[in-house]
Amino acid sequence: MESTTALWMIAILLSAAGLAGLIVPALPGIPLLVAGLFVGAWAEGFVYIGPGTLVVIVLLGAVAYGVDVVAGALGAKKFGASRRAMVGAAVGGFAGIWLGLPGIILGPFVGAVAAELSQKRPLKEAGRAGFGTMLGLAIGTAAKFALAFTMIGLFLLDRFFLGAT
Repeated sequence: MESTTALWMIAILLSAAGLAGLIVPALPGIPLLVAGLFVGAWAEGFVYIGPGTLVVIVLLGAVAYGVDVVAGALGAKKFGASRRAMVGAAVGGFAGIWLGLPGIILGPFVGAVAAELSQKRPLKEAGRAGFGTMLGLAIGTAAKFALAFTMIGLFLLDRFFLGAT
């Protein structure tokens, strides 16, 4: 009985860290959430959450991870950002972690704009690239949240209503 409780505590901690990681770039949100849901299934010997559900959760996690990467790049590209701006956005996002929520939000924008300006692009074009990067990241984050909550919903649906699939 104690091992079940310990596993559930680990599952909840991993899942909570995963949800936090959807916002905080330093945490691998989706992998932590998938791990938390797997440990939750393991806590009850995979009686309620079976391999079919776990495979779907892992696939949704892979899609969420891919969407996050692709959305920022597509947003940047759509608004004319160069490769250097995309790298600048990544560096700005990492640097922004240390400045709290405003840094996390503004870091990629500032990084993309600075990278474009370093290539002697006009301020208007640099601003558009920064905006495109931010728009892509926002869309990617929204999609990542939607997929994460779909994974949690699937887990809960299977656990409380459907049983192992």
